[in-house]
Amino acid sequence: MLTITQALVDQIVAHARKDHPDEACGVVAGPAGSDRPERFIAMLNAAMSPTFYEFDSGDLLKLYREMDDRDEEPVVIYHSHTATEAYPSRTDISYANEPGAHYVLVSTADTDGLGEFQFRSFRIVDGEVTEEEVKVVEVY
Repeated sequence: MLTITQALVDQIVAHARKDHPDEACGVVAGPAGSDRPERFIAMLNAAMSPTFYEFDSGDLLKLYREMDDRDEEPVVIYHSHTATEAYPSRTDISYANEPGAHYVLVSTADTDGLGEFQFRSFRIVDGEVTEEEVKVVEVY
């Protein structure tokens, strides 16, 4: 289960809406070993595409060095889908290389009639996708 604050959910959704119609992407870092997302880091979608996202390799290297210096790890890796449901694509699955991370997808398309976005979380390990419950809290 992903436990995340409402403030972080709001930041992720705001980033997805801001970058629409292109996919948005980013990371929420947290203390190493804590499984607690704390620090929101919006990243640039280097692909600048409505159907694909790609972290800039230089930005990603800088982020990982920064997280290492702060004794953090990527607790949440997020991106948006602009025209499809919030479910990992084959490409998303092939790029998922952090087995301990929660992969959050936000859809900015109303694909289910439940509103203008979906916010879902998945574990992706060795190509296997498992959806998990999202518990939104005010504070940890």
